[in-house]
Amino acid sequence: MADYRNYGARVPAAGNRADVQIDQGLRSYMLKVYNLMAAGLAITGVAAYGLFMLATSGTPVDGGAQIRPDMWLTPLGVAVFTSPLRWVLMLAPLALVFFLSFRVHKMSLGAAQATFWSYAALVGLSLSTIFLVFTQESIVQVFFITAASFGALSLFGYTTKRDLSGWGSFLVMGLFGVIIAMIVNIFLQSSALGFAVSVIGVLVFAGLTAYDTQRIKEMYFEGDDTLVAGRKAIMGALSLYLNFINMFMFMLQFFGNRE
Repeated sequence: MADYRNYGARVPAAGNRADVQIDQGLRSYMLKVYNLMAAGLAITGVAAYGLFMLATSGTPVDGGAQIRPDMWLTPLGVAVFTSPLRWVLMLAPLALVFFLSFRVHKMSLGAAQATFWSYAALVGLSLSTIFLVFTQESIVQVFFITAASFGALSLFGYTTKRDLSGWGSFLVMGLFGVIIAMIVNIFLQSSALGFAVSVIGVLVFAGLTAYDTQRIKEMYFEGDDTLVAGRKAIMGALSLYLNFINMFMFMLQFFGNRE
């Protein structure tokens, strides 16, 4: 006969231990997501500034071109910023992020992580032009403004008891609206529309930061093996990375000082 003595006393203890283990596993999982995202941002920053330094010079150079009274493009800069190669830099990250999104479930953990690093580097190369448009001081200032905002929004998404899943459809609609408006403004060149797009863009990616953080948190499952958990962490880091980069670019339109 089964012995049910002390069963009631043992269950809460076991439940508490399981809760502690799940909580520790969730913290470890989220920490990995944030570390991957931070490493991706670091790679992006190094690639962007590195290409800018190689592509510009403070003195005239053979085969270069003057773009400001105090700045010249090097031959590399001419090739990267004024030739069709610039379209490769713009489109290559888009192609790679689609590749990672659709193929990650078939990749090894090392391949998925290497693809994410490569994507972050390509984004950095494509963003190197911001150093030609905005002062370095304002870029740094906007980065820290974005980091503080992102941190607060992500913390809200992680800690709130409110279900944010209902935000998803509205945020996606807003995102498509921003993309369409940006394409239209390429032809209209309207400063008013550009300002409106920047405002809406900041709001959309602010909402996505909180929404995605909660979604990534809920993706955690204690029973996942190392490979599945690693893939989830990489895709979670990619989502937050994209939110950060886009929020940063829209905020740069507000707070960045142009050269």
